[in-house]
Amino acid sequence: MADVRVDVLVTENKNLVKGLAKDDFVVTDEGQPQTLVSFSNGDEPLDLILLLDISGSMQKHIELISETARDALAHLRPADRVAIMVFAKTSEVHQDFSDNLAETARQIARAVQDHDVGNTTQINAAVVDAAHYMQAHAGPGGSRAILILTDNLSMSYQLTDGQVIRELNKADTVFNAIVTGHAIEPNPPTPRMFPNPDLTPANVMHLSDDTGGEWVKAERADQSFNAMIERIRSRYMLAYHEPAASPGAFRHVGVALTEAARKKYPLAELRARTGYYAE
Repeated sequence: MADVRVDVLVTENKNLVKGLAKDDFVVTDEGQPQTLVSFSNGDEPLDLILLLDISGSMQKHIELISETARDALAHLRPADRVAIMVFAKTSEVHQDFSDNLAETARQIARAVQDHDVGNTTQINAAVVDAAHYMQAHAGPGGSRAILILTDNLSMSYQLTDGQVIRELNKADTVFNAIVTGHAIEPNPPTPRMFPNPDLTPANVMHLSDDTGGEWVKAERADQSFNAMIERIRSRYMLAYHEPAASPGAFRHVGVALTEAARKKYPLAELRARTGYYAE
């Protein structure tokens, strides 16, 4: 019997809520309460993919985060591993998963120079590539996260947000985004705005929300990078046995605090995946 893993971020007034226990959470699957079979907060290893948009407009932001990357990655723990992928029109792996965080910090600056991935930007295709890499190379158990740095300016061809979210869910991966520039979430595509239904605008905010991640508008990419790494590392991991269901069916997941925990943190906000596809 497979387990459903639910990665949860808890904040109150945008501040991290730490120190919660297993009995502080209520998890439902299609509305039915589930018994948690495992719970952790920071004890499990983390596999993290840094997905860097290296199109021309983004290079200055990568330079900024590279200058403070060592401090940002200091939030991670000895068993954690980081991979670096870069993309524009296509994507490439710059660094495979590594627990050498000092070397990873150095590699961020090199990532811009070492790859020819075209001039246009294909965000959804790059995220799918990252999800597939995660599924193939992440360690068993533990947490999985992607952190993208991009300006969110991209059109996808025959690759919808829904398809991307499905691949992220298959890989048990939380998607997070640092969005530079105007960081305006696009409206849902309409025939008048986009007469070709095969073309849809990028929306990393949607990908983040549906997988339980966060997105932030970055005026200073380096400061946002530090904060996002800390928040990714401060999430709770809950797991329960997957109920019987038709393979491929989408199952809705709900996560809430118990009444007692809610009294202690009345303004708490929880971010978690909205569901999964039954195996």
